[in-house]
This record gives sequence, C-alpha cells and structure tokens, in this order.
Amino acid sequence: MTRGEALPHLWAFALPVLLGNWLQLMYNAVDAMLAGQFIGRDALAAEGIAAPVMNLVILGVSGLCTGAGVLMSEHFGAGRLPALRRTLGALIRFGLIASLALVILGWALSPLLLSLLNCPAEIREIAALYLRITFLGAPFTCMYNALAAGLKSAGNTRAPLLFLTCSALLNAGLDLFFLGALHFGVICSAVTTVVAEAVSAGLAFWYTRRHVSELCPAAGDLVRDPETTRKLFSYGAPAALQQAIQPIGKVLIQGQVNALGVSAIAAYNAVTRMDDFACIPEQGIAAAVSTWIAQNRGAKKPERVTKGFRVGLMMELAYGVFIALTAYLLRGPLVRLFVRAEDAAAVVPLGMDYLSLMAWLYVLPALTNCFQGFYRGTARFRVTVMGTLIQVTLRFLFTCILAPAMGIRGIAAACGIGWTIMLAVIVPYYFVLKRRDSGSVPEAAQ
Repeated sequence: MTRGEALPHLWAFALPVLLGNWLQLMYNAVDAMLAGQFIGRDALAAEGIAAPVMNLVILGVSGLCTGAGVLMSEHFGAGRLPALRRTLGALIRFGLIASLALVILGWALSPLLLSLLNCPAEIREIAALYLRITFLGAPFTCMYNALAAGLKSAGNTRAPLLFLTCSALLNAGLDLFFLGALHFGVICSAVTTVVAEAVSAGLAFWYTRRHVSELCPAAGDLVRDPETTRKLFSYGAPAALQQAIQPIGKVLIQGQVNALGVSAIAAYNAVTRMDDFACIPEQGIAAAVSTWIAQNRGAKKPERVTKGFRVGLMMELAYGVFIALTAYLLRGPLVRLFVRAEDAAAVVPLGMDYLSLMAWLYVLPALTNCFQGFYRGTARFRVTVMGTLIQVTLRFLFTCILAPAMGIRGIAAACGIGWTIMLAVIVPYYFVLKRRDSGSVPEAAQ
C-alpha cells in the first residue's frame, strides 16, 4: 500500500476482509436461522442471550489482534520482518494463555452471567449449556485471528477469507444435517460452531507455516520478550478495550431486552444479526484505511496518509447509503429468515418495527468507523477508546429510558443518539490535528 492509487488498494484489501467478517458472522447467523426454523422461538431466544457474551470474547480477541496488526503493518512497511515475527509470536503466546483461562472462567460463571442478564427461567438451562460449549472455541478463535492479523499486515487478505469460507460452509453443512435432517437440539449448533472455528484456525496455521514462512514465528519468537510484549500491548490493549466496550454495552442492553419477554428476545436476536451484517463492511473499509495509514507511516510517506483516508471516507458514505436503502426495503423478508411460520405473528412485527428506524441510521457508523480507522492507523488508540465509550454509554442509558416505552424500536433510537454524539466528539478532533500540523494530517501519533 506504499505505492499506487488509494482506491484499488483499499478496495482490494477491504473486500476480502468484509467477506471474511461476513463469514465469521455466518457462524452465529446460520445457527440462529436454523435454530429458529427447525427448533423454535425458545432456541432462537437462548442463542440470542448467549450471543452478546460470546461477542465480548470474540471482539476482545479481534481487538487485540487489530491493534497488533497496526504494529505489524508498520514493521512490514519499514521492512522489519524479524520484528513482525516477534510481534506475531508474542500475540499467539499471550492469546492462547488468556483464552484457555477464559474457557475455565466461562464454564464456571455461565449460570451467574445468565442470572445477571435476567434470562427467563424457561430457557436458562439450555442457554447456560449453549454458552459453556461455545466458550470452548475461544482458543481457536484466538489462533485464527492472530495468524490472520499477521497475513493482513502484509496485505494478504485473500488467504484468511479462504479459511473462513471453508469453515463457514462446514458449519452450515453440519447444522443442516444435524438440526435440519436429524432434528438434534440447539446444543448441537454450539458444537458445530466450535468445530468450524477449529478448522479455520488449523487452516491458517498450515498456510502460514507452509506458504508464508517469512511471516511465521520460529520457536524463539514464541519465547517471552519483554520489549516486544510491551510494544504489543501498547498497540493491542487499547484496541482490545475499544472492541470489548461494544459487546459489554450489548450485554447490558440484552438485560433490558430480556425484560420485554421471549418474543422480543427472539426478534432482537434476529435484527441484531442484520445490524452486524450491515456494519461489518464499514469495519472492513476502516481496517483497510488503518492498514494503508500504518504502512505509509512505516514507509515515511505522510502525504499518502491523507489521500487514503479521504478515499476511504467516500467509500464508507457510498456504502452507508446503499445498505440503508437495502435494509429498509427488505426488512420484512430479512426478519422472516429467522422465524418459523407459527412464531411469525409474534416476532416479525417487532423486528420490522426495529429495522424501519435502524436502517436509516446505518450511515452514522459508516462515518464513525472510518474516523476510528484513521485514529488506529496513526496509533491514537485513546481517541478510539474514548469515542466508543461515549457511544456505548449513551446507547445503554437511552435504552434504559426508551425501551420500556418504545420496545425494541427504542433501542434503535438509542443507537442513533450514541453514534451522533460520538461523531460530534471525534470528527472535530481530526480537524484540530490538521490545524496543529499546519494543515496536513499528522504522520504519527504524538
């Protein structure tokens, strides 16, 4: 990304990233669709309650890897491959240790978490077992995301996409067989998800070791290196915190949804899948912007930083308008994908009511993601944490106010308020940086 025009580079990077992220979402979305269609409303609600907890784990891991990916992109842009391998080795070592600890804690604390989330008594037992099984996939999620971050830092986004394609197809096939054909219970969907995650991690490990040996950490790179670890955490920890704030907010909001009843829980589970699919491409474009900026910082080409950011912003706006129109026009069929015919009367109107407002708000996270991508690329992680914390805090507070009166439509309104105020904070700071640096975007964080 240190040579050539911005648009082809950003598009070529973002497309596999967003397709890969979509495939990651397919793990849970396919589970939810098939559970809702073949098992029923209670199964869809149980998965919906477990989903925010697992998203906290997944986004925390991916956040750490995203921050580390910025550092590795800088190393790659500057030609420092040994430093890149040491950083990737430190990321794998820490991630596996932390994820194994998480498996133990998650297995022990799942019933307590569900109790704190006001999980309805009739689905609490099945939700706890589903959650415990999905925690077993944390080490595989960590390994895949770490290796994918290393590959993406060098501009290789196609290989991670291929790995996710294989595992997503496997997950869908297993779900169709065990849930659709054999009519197994919802616990089976958790097992198939863990199996698919293991496959994606195994493929990433094999490919990196076999085909990209210059990036693959050697045994010595996996040994604890205090300086590399310190640098890794200076980039990765703020990004992990920023990513984790969102699902923490969703867990708190889920508690408000749970008070609205099982039908509302099932509807909210369906529409938040739509939210994820709508916003993931925005995050893919932002990841491309971050990598563009980080590589050109490492190559000492600050003039390309501004150019890439502006092109990325135009891409985000164009996509935001497109997805807003699509989600609004197709809101009914989209919700029905997750619901059996006998449950449709209770669930579908709630989901359509939510999307009739939320669809028009998708332009706002397109803007927030691009500016967050800029701040990550320039290693200003404090700004990304602050912006996300503002958004999530306001979203939760307004959900508590609006949801009792407006139902899940109030949750959509709360999202819009949070995104608007977040933009009011992070956008002016960008122009402050431009003025401070004599009218040009700063090359690096101060």
